[in-house]
Amino acid sequence: MGRGRQKAKATRVARDLKYSNTEMDLERLSKELHGEPNSDAEKNDDDPFAEGNYIRRA
Repeated sequence: MGRGRQKAKATRVARDLKYSNTEMDLERLSKELHGEPNSDAEKNDDDPFAEGNYIRRA
């Protein structure tokens, strides 16, 4: 992709973000930025290959 297309795409994405009317969850953002544990991360306990859930073979 040429520089012109790349810049146009970046401009379009920035404009979409600036003028979008989506509501932000500021409480969730605050927790993420301050490093508080996320309850969604604990829902991945069903994955046998997730970190900490690995079971060694005999």
